[in-house]
Amino acid sequence: MDVSKTIIYRQIGAKVAYYRTLRGMTQEQLAGKINVSKSTLGRIERGKYNKNVSVSTLLDIADGLRIDMVLLVTFSEQEKKIWWDLERENSIDLKDS
Repeated sequence: MDVSKTIIYRQIGAKVAYYRTLRGMTQEQLAGKINVSKSTLGRIERGKYNKNVSVSTLLDIADGLRIDMVLLVTFSEQEKKIWWDLERENSIDLKDS
């Protein structure tokens, strides 16, 4: 998987954790609210959920957090620049080895 996809999954997970914390919810509370296990939610928050989080799951998470799903999948230009820089660094490292 390329660097930018990995970073996107991590960013989505970080946003889930951020909004969950902002709502004063534990992983266990949110997981129960959206009918997934705590470990599944933990993997999503770490960007490690099989490198694939469905739209349906994101909708459930957003509903459980009482936010618009777009908040989880919209990224600033600054965030995107970081991804591009990391991807470029990664491709340079791969060529050098």
